[in-house]
Amino acid sequence: MTGNIVARRYAKALFSLGQKKGPAELAAYGSDLAKLAEVLAAEPTVLKVFRNPTFGSDKIKAVAVAIMAKLGVGQVVKNFVMLLADKERLANLPEIQTVYAKLQDEAQGVLRGKLTTAIALDKNRQEQLKASLEKKSDRKLVLDYGVDPAIIGGLVLKIGDQVLDASLRAQLQMLKENIKRGE
Repeated sequence: MTGNIVARRYAKALFSLGQKKGPAELAAYGSDLAKLAEVLAAEPTVLKVFRNPTFGSDKIKAVAVAIMAKLGVGQVVKNFVMLLADKERLANLPEIQTVYAKLQDEAQGVLRGKLTTAIALDKNRQEQLKASLEKKSDRKLVLDYGVDPAIIGGLVLKIGDQVLDASLRAQLQMLKENIKRGE
């Protein structure tokens, strides 16, 4: 819980700075954070180093500087990471990146979700569904596509904590419940 609060505070601070500088900087900060979070996800030992209190601040900063140099991270994000290192919050970087990405999506009016179907859809059909959903929601959608044969037919759309289950499995389940109740 504490990590989540910390992540929100730092992400909001960087996001606020990015908004003042403009949309290009806002996107650049998000991209830099995403690259850093990707490295930490791929190399969990680096995250363990950041969490380990026996390593000194200088060693942790040296590791962070080396990673950022390889990734070509911008100066503002470098300064931000050094601030996190000074405050011993560098281990919160993946959560900070997640919160920052959500803030960025909200500012741009983007909804992220997952569309699951019983069979794989070709690219043309995926684009048609996406365009139809964007038109109905008046928002830009970024969808991950999945296949789950257990839904039998139809689709399941999950955006945030909302789920639209228009699958044949769900309809059969409702029919089963109605028969049990005698309706």
